[in-house]
Amino acid sequence: METTGAIAKPAVQAFTELEEVLTHNGISAQQALTLLTTALPLATNNDPQEPLPPLLRALQTASDRLRQQQVGDTVTYVINRNINFTNICEQHCGFCAFRRDATAADAYWLDMDTILNKVAEAVAQGATEICMQGGLNPAAKVGGSTLRYYQSLVREIKSAFPAIHLHAFSPQEIQFIAREDDLSYAQVIDVLHQTGVDSMPGTAAEVLVDRVRSRICPEKINTATWLEIVETAHRLGVWTTSTMLCGHIETPADQVAHLQQLQQLQQKALERDYPARITEFILLPYVGELAPKAMRQWVGHHQPQLLPTLVLTAVARLFLGQWIVNHQPSWVKLGLEGATVALCWGCNDLGGTLMEEHITSVAGAQGGTKVDPADLVAAIRSLGRVPCQRTTLYEPVGEL
Repeated sequence: METTGAIAKPAVQAFTELEEVLTHNGISAQQALTLLTTALPLATNNDPQEPLPPLLRALQTASDRLRQQQVGDTVTYVINRNINFTNICEQHCGFCAFRRDATAADAYWLDMDTILNKVAEAVAQGATEICMQGGLNPAAKVGGSTLRYYQSLVREIKSAFPAIHLHAFSPQEIQFIAREDDLSYAQVIDVLHQTGVDSMPGTAAEVLVDRVRSRICPEKINTATWLEIVETAHRLGVWTTSTMLCGHIETPADQVAHLQQLQQLQQKALERDYPARITEFILLPYVGELAPKAMRQWVGHHQPQLLPTLVLTAVARLFLGQWIVNHQPSWVKLGLEGATVALCWGCNDLGGTLMEEHITSVAGAQGGTKVDPADLVAAIRSLGRVPCQRTTLYEPVGEL
């Protein structure tokens, strides 16, 4: 694709280049950057329902048509439960309102019976997936081994509910286990996979630019380590998701750099014929109502800004769609109404029912902590699209 795209030229030419974007199945990194730097200043009214400037309308149209071209008009969702088994964490990320010291009055660490009861409740409501993540708790050990503790969680859940898909433990948690037990990432992932972890959430990615990470999460793994752990998972047959924390101190250039890292990671999995890859991309707009004070001062707003989020959503589809075809908004952060709008800006999935959510809700998110499948179906049908329950790996579950 030789042009610089629907970006640095007059906005009206965006329409004439729409067909080229679709014909070439996407845009380049330079086009993505120019598009973001041109479109974001226009996204100031934060209301996608108002008449949009021509460039934003062209962007919305292009992302929606590319979505339809790549995945059709079906919108998927998964019935799942989110279990954050502890909020005790050794790290102090600048955006996190969830973590607690072990001595805090509201610190918690769920016992196995409580976790199994939560899984049982989810299965009774039709859940096919349990998503499990927690804080980095140095005391979480069995017989002096952190890996054995995590194994015990997995083994107990899978013994009681062998059919449930266990989507568990971020790359940050994998690094924590490996560090505590002096093991390689491959050893940790392989043991957990053999014990019953079916896939991994691609969280802890935040923004895959170390300059940004050094400010917002300096204690977290760096970009290279996150990429190494996710690639290792793919090589060992463990599928992952991918995410980006957006709308804080990152720049458009940082956003594009992050998308490039994900694209290259997926390309590598395909070129090397790894048995697993990235299933989906999820944009996670920053919520800072109750975040640490420094982060709130840096960012200057406490709730997600919908229209800028939609602009980035559209650019992500145009840039990543050829490599990662499933794109999901966060109804926890945007609310179900905002997430439904995102289905017209390149998304084709509404995520999970969750049943409970703690990490974002304690930061002041207004989208809620659970949603009924019927509400997801109604939101999808309100757009004239076709709802379909899916598994974690995007296989259809029955028919509606």
